Amino acid sequence: MTELTVVSGGLREPSSTRLLADRLAASAATHLSQLGLSVNTRIVELRPLARSIADAMTLGFANAELEEAYETVASADGLIAVTPAFNASYGGLFKSFFDVLPEESLTDMPVLIGATGGTERHSLVLEHALRPLFSYLRAVVSPTGVYAATEDFGVTSDQPPLDDRVDRAGADFARLLSSCGQRVRRSAFDEEAARMERLLNP
Repeated sequence: MTELTVVSGGLREPSSTRLLADRLAASAATHLSQLGLSVNTRIVELRPLARSIADAMTLGFANAELEEAYETVASADGLIAVTPAFNASYGGLFKSFFDVLPEESLTDMPVLIGATGGTERHSLVLEHALRPLFSYLRAVVSPTGVYAATEDFGVTSDQPPLDDRVDRAGADFARLLSSCGQRVRRSAFDEEAARMERLLNP
């Protein structure tokens, strides 16, 4: 069973960010199924966690609800991360969640990135903000991300239809997940403890 976690950083209800996240998850699941892999998809919606994330940043510890979200992300084989774009970058709530996420949670994890915004002017958020963020967190970022402007959810966009872009991104992500195989989870604490033990017991 392939464990797939979706993180949606949408701030409104209903949310175009969540809509794009759901479409990407459905596409990935379809293509993984075609590769003979069954999928269990779990959702982490950041909007209800906003106060918990702020408390974790200012007080230095996470409550039970946020710890559950951490575990949902860290235990996944693959991650789909979608944020609204503001001023050509990711949303503050989205970034804050990944700032407080425990170290090594995303190491070696395949990640499919997506973003939404009012206009196509924000589309470079994928390459200039999201891809560097997840590369820094040692994730394996899928080659194809999806940016969706408001008009992409209608019929007026000059870009290829959103469904086509979502399908291509899902196919690329499924191939990446399939080639990476089941993820071996890493722990910074356990690795440091093992290193200390080797030093003390040569």
